[in-house]
Amino acid sequence: MKKFRKVLDGLTTSPGTIGSPTCGSAASTPTAAPTPREIDVQEMLVSENFQICKTVRHGFPYQPTALAFDPVQKIVAIGTRTGGIRILGRPGVDCYCQHESGAAVLQLQFLINEGALVTACADDTLHLWNLRQRRPAVLHSLKFNRERITFCHLPFQSKWLYVGTERGNTHIVNIESFILSGYVIMWNKAIELATKTHPGPVVHLSDSPKDEGKLLIGFESGTVVQWDLRVKKADFRIYYDEAIHSVSWHHEGKQFMCSHSDGSLTMWNLRNTTKPFQITFPHGKVGKDGRKESCKPILKVEYKTSRNSSEPFIIFSGGLSYDKAGRRPTLTIMHGKAITVLEMDHPIVEFMVLCETPYNNEIQEPYAVVVLLEKDFIVVDLTQSNFPIFENPYPMDIHESPVTCTAYFADCPPDIIPILYSIGAKNKKTGYSQKEWPVSGGTWTLGSQTYPEIIITGHADGSIKFWDASAITLQMLYKLKTSKVFEKPKPSEGRAADLAEEDPFAVQMVSWCPHSRVFCVVGISAHVILYRFSKYDGNTQIVSLDLRLQGDGEDPVSPSETENNPCFSDPSCHSPQHPPASPGCGTPDGAKDSNQCLKVKSRPVRMPPGYQAELVVQLLWVDGEPPQQITSLDVNSAYGLLAFGNCNGLAVVDYIQKSILLCMSTLDLYGAADPYQRLTRSPRKNRQSTSGLTELTDNQVSMDMERSKSPTSVPYPTSIHNDPRILPEPVASLRASHYSPVFYLLDNVKGPGRKLSLPTDLKTDLDHVNGHCTSPTSQPCSAGKPRLPVGPEGPRLTRRGPGRPPFRKAQSAACMEISLPVSHTEGYASRRAMLQQLHGVSMYSHDEHHTTSYCWTERESRENSFSRSRSSSVSSIDRDTKEAVTTLQFGESYGRKNDALPSPCLWVGTSLGVALLIPISIPTDHEERLEEALTVGPSGGVLMLKGSILRFASLDCGGSLIQSPYEVWRDPNAPEDPDRPRRRKLVNFSPSSSQEACGDGHLAVVCSEKQAKVFLMPSQTCLFVHNITESSFVLRADVVSVCNSICLACFCANGHVMTLSLPSLRPLMDVNYLPLTDMRIARTFCFTNGGQALYLSSPTEVQRITYSQEMCDNLQEMLGELFTPIETPEAQNRGFLKGFFGGNAQNVDREELFGEAAAGKASRSLAQHIPGPAGMEGMKAAAGGVVGDLARARIALDERGQRLGELEERTALMMTSAETFSKHAHELMLKCKDKKWYQL
Repeated sequence: MKKFRKVLDGLTTSPGTIGSPTCGSAASTPTAAPTPREIDVQEMLVSENFQICKTVRHGFPYQPTALAFDPVQKIVAIGTRTGGIRILGRPGVDCYCQHESGAAVLQLQFLINEGALVTACADDTLHLWNLRQRRPAVLHSLKFNRERITFCHLPFQSKWLYVGTERGNTHIVNIESFILSGYVIMWNKAIELATKTHPGPVVHLSDSPKDEGKLLIGFESGTVVQWDLRVKKADFRIYYDEAIHSVSWHHEGKQFMCSHSDGSLTMWNLRNTTKPFQITFPHGKVGKDGRKESCKPILKVEYKTSRNSSEPFIIFSGGLSYDKAGRRPTLTIMHGKAITVLEMDHPIVEFMVLCETPYNNEIQEPYAVVVLLEKDFIVVDLTQSNFPIFENPYPMDIHESPVTCTAYFADCPPDIIPILYSIGAKNKKTGYSQKEWPVSGGTWTLGSQTYPEIIITGHADGSIKFWDASAITLQMLYKLKTSKVFEKPKPSEGRAADLAEEDPFAVQMVSWCPHSRVFCVVGISAHVILYRFSKYDGNTQIVSLDLRLQGDGEDPVSPSETENNPCFSDPSCHSPQHPPASPGCGTPDGAKDSNQCLKVKSRPVRMPPGYQAELVVQLLWVDGEPPQQITSLDVNSAYGLLAFGNCNGLAVVDYIQKSILLCMSTLDLYGAADPYQRLTRSPRKNRQSTSGLTELTDNQVSMDMERSKSPTSVPYPTSIHNDPRILPEPVASLRASHYSPVFYLLDNVKGPGRKLSLPTDLKTDLDHVNGHCTSPTSQPCSAGKPRLPVGPEGPRLTRRGPGRPPFRKAQSAACMEISLPVSHTEGYASRRAMLQQLHGVSMYSHDEHHTTSYCWTERESRENSFSRSRSSSVSSIDRDTKEAVTTLQFGESYGRKNDALPSPCLWVGTSLGVALLIPISIPTDHEERLEEALTVGPSGGVLMLKGSILRFASLDCGGSLIQSPYEVWRDPNAPEDPDRPRRRKLVNFSPSSSQEACGDGHLAVVCSEKQAKVFLMPSQTCLFVHNITESSFVLRADVVSVCNSICLACFCANGHVMTLSLPSLRPLMDVNYLPLTDMRIARTFCFTNGGQALYLSSPTEVQRITYSQEMCDNLQEMLGELFTPIETPEAQNRGFLKGFFGGNAQNVDREELFGEAAAGKASRSLAQHIPGPAGMEGMKAAAGGVVGDLARARIALDERGQRLGELEERTALMMTSAETFSKHAHELMLKCKDKKWYQL
């Protein structure tokens, strides 16, 4: 606990306080004359309250490669191409493991009912995982040095693992010691000596159901060998013309089936192995000429028998004919004469038939098929004739449409989850199997620390999903489709089709108030939709408002044409009395034929219960130019206001009166308080387009440009190849702004010039210089002189014509690894000059009130810290500057320094590091609020920081967070009671309500991508400042609650997760936790209360983490148990007659065959044994040190105590047995004592 004392009142500041060196250039406390009144804040959080770790991963395993199932434990394991393993059981039992090497998982083998798993990876290493702990760990590893692993087989209840290799050899590994046996089946001994060709890699290994001493080996070339392990020779060899993909035994062990590359299935009988006794082409048709059509390979076949039917189940994947292109992947189920073909939406990776018994020599009795697809996981019910699928309890459909944004809300109102679930349950799909989900292993109980949590995901198709994330689970609650607000786009031809966007409804960001249930969505087409929640269906007329939020920096198509009038110069644009526009989409006259806007439904729309659209606000095209993407959003139900901004300006909408209150450029928001001295634009300036489809020719002239510290304002990840001065693509692409999670692809590249499709006013990643990483968010500016040299042939950079689309396709946050394949073009002196030509802008960065000029030369500055410029015009900015609105927040505050009482305000943060405070006048009376116009006065305070503003928060003088006011939810469609008219009920958290001890005023926390500051309001005095990072920049920041207190949590581009105390901004945690490998993490990372966060770890998976020590300590009890003690089912007694006539399987002592005494030791150079770091659960303390020693000592004591307890029990049992024996002996002695010997 630490006390911080700061002066509240009477601080005198110089006229240049805002942005003065006192509060911006250093992290020290500003000096001031002391006064009697002081703040006394007791901070409860210390460094020991923080520890970061992963909690759980949700979604479909990305790029799956392997599948395994334990028929006794009833758990399934899925391996991936990146070395990950997902182990799934009953709902709540979901575990993620990762191989340190990151090598792809080739095959998985459960030690059935043993609580262990063997993985074979692409780096030719075998791993043994211990599943008897909540977080599995590797016990042993075996690295093959000279051979590549191709197939593995582990017989049931055996400790010897067969390993086939690419050379055709078969090795045997002891599972207990994880070392190789000296017993090896060499390929040249398995095949006949007369065979001159290599049989190929081993593709199948299995022991005979009839005799465990016989091993069936399948080679890729079509050779099948049954090897007698006892006598070390082949029983028979089969040579077939077609390559083999898989082999499956009949349970009696007298015949087996093979699948081949020509789409055929062959049946072989052990009595006659010279030729197959049956050859079938399940999907092959005979043509009129008598020839069979060619078929695709059958990749896997399963041959299973059933008690209820004499006909076996033959299940296989592939085998379709080549005659039809584009046919979907299929799974075929043959049962007698019935053939059922199940079409899949994605390619089949692997499938397994689930059977009642784990013994391969018994009737299998199949009941389900687990099918692993490239992007889905399904289970088919085999017990019903129509083969329905089971309803999947896991959230495997997060990526149903690519994820474009995420939001995380912890500690929600307790009633919100049940009501969302009840609404969403009405729209669930039907037709599923009525039986229980067959993967039901493991145990999971609800943890003690549970509270309502909701995750919201926005998608490229315009859909939004609400997920219940309570108790580290994830369950679908409700799905909302924003596209239903608009008319369906009509199919177009010619030019109209060329202009159409592929994902016009893609969700860019969301804003949600769980208390009032007001929900706001921003789409990629520069539209905002406001939803209200209702439990009743309704017939609603959607109101549509059209805005022109276009900057004055936009040029006409030709330089000779007259310039545009800025939208905010028209008083009607920001007048409070602005009339609502007609429903639908409005476009300027010059762009009406392009039809680029979305058309809102003009008729009343029947809306089901749930979220119902009430208002749509669209930004219009101006003179054929598309509107800029929306970069910030906030909605407040207590005020009834909605605010959003982009790189041109800010708009505030009254959604109660359906009117526009404010539509103004960022520049005009300053009024007389503009901290910059902006130069007027040169009238002769040849302003070029910064958007859309531009063409580059080969012979363009380079130019000098100012170097930016913070290079982008509107999202676009780019990476220029063949440039030695930039970092690798994943990090370099981080240059793009992190406001929008939606991406754009390269349109096309053709000819000597390159045609690119880019968003308007695009800024690219220009700040990776000499390995340094800087900020993604500062804005462009011109220096008041022509930027583009004009040669004798005129401007080299041609503007795209009117109506051309600014982008082709909205990409998801899941598809973040996108580069711009533009190499050096002849004639460019630097990469920066080429990008200058491409975008037609220069870059500007603001450090307090200094700017810095740089030249893009080989002698670039090697440091990324902000430095002062010696230029005499350091404070001059062209009026053409685009200053994006990066964050918005409504709340109660003091709009001006001389305000005595707090009032509704809007905090506005910009990309130049400026925080504006806009007071709003709102009537308090209910009737007046519905009728009287609101007034907005953009003349409040101005605060300044380094880098783009990311987050605002308000604290009272006791250091507690002041929540934004909200309206208590009331159903807009509920039947009205005439006796009780409905009125708005507001919950207001005014700063003055908790100021008994220290009087009026509150603390304002402002965080940018470089630093954080705490200001005292209303005096706007900087009390605390902390420079978060110099070499990187903050991507996400939020004020969150942890351990009944609050802190500022930050995620930086260099992968560091930091927490700072409030209000003193004292560093509490700084962990280099998450190496930033792609833009996906940066775009989807978000913090929430309770010390939790999440991000999209892959295009299909959501990773949740915690940075709270308390949650890390309780994580073990929250996770599910993978292994539960279950007795292994006994083998069936097949009867005397079957045993007499050889029906029972013959057992073999594998220890006698493969042990060191009989087989010797394997060559040390063949494989290397690597002990694993795993142990008991307490071995998570492998961190070492005193804590690790204590943990190991405690484990040893526990084990010793357990052994002593067992010994005590055995001793007591022996004593009881001895007493019983003595008693019986004594009784026998007494009985026989008096008898003669012949009487005994």
